[in-house]
Amino acid sequence: MAQSPEAAINPGVTGLLRAWGQGDDEALKQLAPLVENELHTLARKYLRRERHDQPLQTTELVNEVYLRLIDTAQVSWQDRAHFFAVSARMMRRILTDFARSRSYRKHGAGAIQVTWDENLAISSKPDPDIVALDDALNELARLDPRKTQVVELRFFAGLSVEETAQVLKVSQQTIMRDWKFAKSWLLRALSE
Repeated sequence: MAQSPEAAINPGVTGLLRAWGQGDDEALKQLAPLVENELHTLARKYLRRERHDQPLQTTELVNEVYLRLIDTAQVSWQDRAHFFAVSARMMRRILTDFARSRSYRKHGAGAIQVTWDENLAISSKPDPDIVALDDALNELARLDPRKTQVVELRFFAGLSVEETAQVLKVSQQTIMRDWKFAKSWLLRALSE
């Protein structure tokens, strides 16, 4: 497919994402090298939170994200922050699916651990495993989907308050309130 007018006019990440979302396969070829380093950085962040015996490697996680992104139907990408938010959500899903398939939760031994960053460090209790965190986030999503999105964007995708507000189209104050509530709610849910 020839390069779309959108990609020709705006060849940056956002322009290429939008062109790819409209079916321009050439835009995807141009986009991949532009986002690869950031996806690797995001994957390394995820995997650093995992147990040392976690068998997935950074490149494997990034490749799995690429495969899932390519398999998705055409998406209306808002911008690069939206792309990385979706990528982070996919990484969370991949690691959770992997943990479930390996029966980590059922057997307990070797459970994948998620380390909370200093913004979430509220308790000295052991870190929750990714399956328990995923279950808690799914429960929170049933109660308030936006608060779950805030956690995914801030904690998993590493977006700033400003970027998160842009993606969700709400004020920064709303993001801060949601973030504070979600951290408290998750701490309580994971300590039970």
